[in-house]
Amino acid sequence: MSVADRLVDLGLTIPAVAAPVAAYVPAVVSGRHVFTAGQLPFVDGALPVTGKVGATVDADTATAQARQAALNGLAAVQSVVGSLDRVAKVVKVTVFVASDPSFTGQPGVANGASQLVGDVFGEAGIHARSAVGVAVLPLDAPVEVELIVELTD
Repeated sequence: MSVADRLVDLGLTIPAVAAPVAAYVPAVVSGRHVFTAGQLPFVDGALPVTGKVGATVDADTATAQARQAALNGLAAVQSVVGSLDRVAKVVKVTVFVASDPSFTGQPGVANGASQLVGDVFGEAGIHARSAVGVAVLPLDAPVEVELIVELTD
């Protein structure tokens, strides 16, 4: 099954690539790998939620935002390789969670991103991951996601 078919089955649409908010590009190809810039959970060019997880943003909302940020990461990958069918393997997912100092559930929030790439790529979506709590993210986003994927020949 193609990735496009799997996306349809999942009821997902790859969004337009989010415009960079500073001096960088959304994704870069190096050899057989694509490295994305940190992707915020933009929907139609806006952040639907802002704030710190564990304070003004609950963990379930943050998990959904991590899923959206990962979907935006797939858009960045697609923008530089043409088709997500060129992805042989999701190598690494890094999820940054803007956290209240008492919040320790970053791995659960990061599952939003991990489950998305698993749903989209199946076995090829099994990856290494880091879930990192941080004090603040750009534009007061609750999460930011980076992807590293390996391409087919």
